[in-house]
Amino acid sequence: MTGSGRALALGLTVLVVAPAGCGYSLRGNLPNHIQTVAVPVFTNKTAEPAVENFLTSAVVEAFSTNGRLRVVGTDDADAILDGEVIGYTLQSIAFDSHANVRQYRLVVTMNLRLRDVRRNTVLFEQQRLQEKADFQVLGAVSQTISREESAVRAAAIDIARAIVSLTVDRF
Repeated sequence: MTGSGRALALGLTVLVVAPAGCGYSLRGNLPNHIQTVAVPVFTNKTAEPAVENFLTSAVVEAFSTNGRLRVVGTDDADAILDGEVIGYTLQSIAFDSHANVRQYRLVVTMNLRLRDVRRNTVLFEQQRLQEKADFQVLGAVSQTISREESAVRAAAIDIARAIVSLTVDRF
């Protein structure tokens, strides 16, 4: 994965923009005083460079489009979402008649913790949140790398949606 890892390191600085029509209309039972959230850059415990920046950006965007919690800096936040990326793997899941890989599955695994800074309590912890995205291998290596980047974006959007749902509806 060194070639794709380098390509991802370059491509991961591009922010994920969740479609405005996704619409998170969820109204959970967060404590009433929780109106804002900070999302510091997640910790990366994998060998995949810069994946934490990409995932953090996707989560910030998902919170921003949700409308339930306003994203602010840590000094102004009612709650802080801490995360760490603990797994990033590519699995070969389909082969052609010559045993060449034709489809991969990207699996991203994270640990999360939402802290209520006003009351100094932990609102929730989610260990090993996992999302998957499949992508096909095309002829040229550059196309495969591009597909992997797309799979990372898709996984990041799915993770971000799951995190927003956990944050807003968990209680």
